[in-house]
Amino acid sequence: MMRAVDEALMALVKGRNRDPFAVLGPHPAPSGEGTVIRAFQPAARSIDVRLADGELRRMARRSPAGLHETVVAADVSHYRLRVTYPGDHVLEFDDPYRYGRVLTDFDLHLLGEGTHYRAFEKLGAHRIRVGSTTGVHFAVWAPNADRVSVIGDFNGWDGRVNAMRLLSPSGVWETFIPDLPDGEKYKFEIRTGQGALLEKSDPYGFAFEAPPHFSAIVRDISGYRWRDERWMAARKSHHGWLDEPLTIYEVHLGSWARVPEEGNRFLTYGEMAHRLVPYVKDLGFTHIELLPVMEHPFSGSWGYQVLGFFAPTSRFGPPEDFKLFVDACHEAGLGVLLDWVPGHFPKDDHGLARFDGTALYEHADPRQGEHRDWGTLIFNYGRNEVRNFLLSNALFWLEEYHIDGLRVDAVASMLYLDYSRNAGEWIPNRFGGRENLEAIGFLQELNRLTHGQFEGTITAAEESTAWPGVSRPVHLGGLGFTYKWNMGWMHDVLEYVHTDPIHRRWEHNLVTFSALYMHTENFILPFSHDEVVHGKGAMLDKMPGDVWQKLATLRTLYGYMYGHPGKKLLFMGGEFGQWREWNHDRSLDWHLLADPAHGALRRFVQDLNWHYRAQPALHQADFQPGGFRWIDCNDNENSVVSIVRHARDRDDFVVMVFNFTPVARDGYRIGVPAAGSYAELLNSDSALYGGSNVGNAGGVQSEPIAANGFDQSLRLTVPPLGCLLLKRQ
Repeated sequence: MMRAVDEALMALVKGRNRDPFAVLGPHPAPSGEGTVIRAFQPAARSIDVRLADGELRRMARRSPAGLHETVVAADVSHYRLRVTYPGDHVLEFDDPYRYGRVLTDFDLHLLGEGTHYRAFEKLGAHRIRVGSTTGVHFAVWAPNADRVSVIGDFNGWDGRVNAMRLLSPSGVWETFIPDLPDGEKYKFEIRTGQGALLEKSDPYGFAFEAPPHFSAIVRDISGYRWRDERWMAARKSHHGWLDEPLTIYEVHLGSWARVPEEGNRFLTYGEMAHRLVPYVKDLGFTHIELLPVMEHPFSGSWGYQVLGFFAPTSRFGPPEDFKLFVDACHEAGLGVLLDWVPGHFPKDDHGLARFDGTALYEHADPRQGEHRDWGTLIFNYGRNEVRNFLLSNALFWLEEYHIDGLRVDAVASMLYLDYSRNAGEWIPNRFGGRENLEAIGFLQELNRLTHGQFEGTITAAEESTAWPGVSRPVHLGGLGFTYKWNMGWMHDVLEYVHTDPIHRRWEHNLVTFSALYMHTENFILPFSHDEVVHGKGAMLDKMPGDVWQKLATLRTLYGYMYGHPGKKLLFMGGEFGQWREWNHDRSLDWHLLADPAHGALRRFVQDLNWHYRAQPALHQADFQPGGFRWIDCNDNENSVVSIVRHARDRDDFVVMVFNFTPVARDGYRIGVPAAGSYAELLNSDSALYGGSNVGNAGGVQSEPIAANGFDQSLRLTVPPLGCLLLKRQ
């Protein structure tokens, strides 16, 4: 027995002991009488044990490397270590090695089978109480590691001091460090099976140092007092907003606005609560969607290469301040959506890549585990613990930060095993196909859980292919998302308006083709950040012609988006006509609002949002075929299209007309569903919006002249590069 103990102690000194709790802390003395207490502190000059009665007992140095021990006469339930360091610096603390395990067998069972959906409460760093002692419990999954330690300022970043306990066969390592305060920086030091030492960030860390540093920070984030009870209660009645107005303002927090007089610094979460929230509310949007706020090392990734999946980035402040921002949104009546990235992760040495020296979170085979286009790694969705990590992460944001929905990035890359791969560069599924069956199952489980546990929240898929049933229920064979981004519509209409008006008659199908599939999914119509970067030009600069024509065309394009079935999304800066492409390192060009033309465009977007919310016909039957009808989709010679939008009550409808040429159309006749006087609710060519004021003097009376399959019709003046919104009075 003594020989086994000696071997274990020698392995401990060398940093190779996989079970330090078997030799450190209190144990029955080899003689069978009393208790031997061992401590390992490589930097200590001497160590004393302070017993429960206050007696100090000097420990004998067992090894010059820092191993100390002493024998006391009776069992020891409470004691402290008094360590004297060089320079007579003395530190007294409770011994972590006198505490037993914390995680239960049931926790480990659920983690192992991938159904511990609250894994964020068990793994990572958590302040807990063990008996009468408060401290921090650390736990991490690293099944192939030879040793795992917590390192930080509290132990001199020495991985031999706080080596963790392995809970076999789960592969989870844990330790409880008593009296450790909030604010301590830490990492996990992992000794691989090959003997290499890795320093890894906590996959479940709640807070991190500001980049480029990557230590996690011990932080209890449970103390924030929410004020959004009314919003959270009302959210349950929204049922995904399918028949309600949903307009989304997409934001990159680091570049919406900066503070130039203070070194071009970021706004804080608190400052954005006071500036961004009222701005978006005033514009009339219903939701803010944030490009990923999860901690990421490289700002140039825009947040899409995540390091800290459970931590809002420290660039803008602490976690509690992000809660304050969400709270401010809810108090203003704005929902908050997050871009969420379960499709890939970066290769940074301190991140998830080869976490315990092996391909743990990713596939080992690069034909399955690597995104060559992005230089990132792909999650192994078939591994229970990896799936559990991602699912619990999604639920974490909905619960802990009161987020109202997740927009899932790069879904197409998850669904196809051959995504962006040539022949021979991918591995078929077990049936020989290209579908990623594990990823499909993961996405379905994601949507079952989020919709089931957080009623009223939404999920949206950025899915750019014709995969069927993306927004259809899982029990009907779909993926279960609330919405799918309509990438086809977006690409078609942008190509159309980029064409010179004189040639648009030959591209008319680009405006009308979406009608063939507009009701196959619950679509969101996105003009997102991806359309204003990498040489694509800003929204305003995409439009041909002189400045007046560019502004007029953009107004009509926005009008067409609001008239077309589907919810709406617009990236920041598009509302006032940013000229230059988006740059993540710069603020938007807010000075443009001093120009009346840009202010007028902003007012037009504001009024579009107002009418969209005020008119049930524009949002109530988005996903029902009866909610939309072409009046005329065939007038390619004039490049004019006209539509009717119906509410659930079919007597409640609006008419919209879009002219995509700079030629006014006088006496232009369109059929309408019913006789009556039609008010011109919105005219994009109004002088109020910077237009030429061509229109219909506020309204027009129908005539009993058949047109376009209707018995009644209107004789209109359709403004150049303009759109009209009309409603029967």
